[in-house]
Amino acid sequence: MSNPDTSISTAQASEIIESVSSPGVVQDSLRDANVKVPTQAELSTVESKFATARSKKDAGDAAFKVGDVKSALRSYHETLLYLHGIDKNALKSLGLGGPSSSSSISAVDQAAGAKDVTTEADVILEKVYANMSACHIKQENWKRAVDTANKALSKNAANSKALFRKAKALGELGFFEKAETALNEIKKVAPNEAPMADAELTRQKMMDRERQKVHDQKMRGWLSREKKQAASE
Repeated sequence: MSNPDTSISTAQASEIIESVSSPGVVQDSLRDANVKVPTQAELSTVESKFATARSKKDAGDAAFKVGDVKSALRSYHETLLYLHGIDKNALKSLGLGGPSSSSSISAVDQAAGAKDVTTEADVILEKVYANMSACHIKQENWKRAVDTANKALSKNAANSKALFRKAKALGELGFFEKAETALNEIKKVAPNEAPMADAELTRQKMMDRERQKVHDQKMRGWLSREKKQAASE
C-alpha cells in the first residue's frame, strides 16, 4: 500500500494564510508549502543592494542630462551589477513587488511564482536598458543601441522609448524594414506618439533613398569601367 500524500499544495497554503493574520503563522505556512522564506539578514542585504542600485541609476540619469554619456553608462552598468540575480522573494517581502503585485494574491502564491512576477528591480532594469540605448545612440554605437533596447523590451514590450531607439538604430544600420516594424509597433502601444513615429519613418525613407542613389551611382561607375576595359582588350 502506498503512503498517503501529506504534502501541502499552494492553494491549500493560501487558505491557511488567508485564515490567519499573524505574520509568524504566515511565515510558518510558507515554509510548510516548501517556499523559501528570506531571512532577516537576506532581507537586509537585498534592501541595501536595491537602494545602491537605485542610487546608481539616479546618478546615471543625472550624468546623461548634462551630456556626460560615458559617466552615465558607467553608472548604469553598476546598476546592473547590483540588480542582476537579486532575490525576488525578498523584494516582495520588502514591499518592492512592483506594479503587477496585488494584495489579493496570497503570500504563498506570490512567493511560489516569484520568477514570473515583475518587481521594482525589473522596472528599474527596463528603464536602465532603455537609457543605455539612448547613450549608445549618442555615441553612434548602433548595434549596442539595438541590443540594449531589446533588453528593455524583454522587460516591457510596450516601452515606446525603447521601440523608438531600436528603430532609429536599426535604420542607421540599414535595416529599414525592421525599423519600420518597430515604428509601427509604437503606433499600436502609444497612439499619441504616432506623429513622432511617422516623422522618423519619413526620415528613414529619405535616408534609404539617398543610400540607394549612392549605391546606384557606384554601380554605374563600376559598369562603365568594365565596358571601357572590355573595349580596350
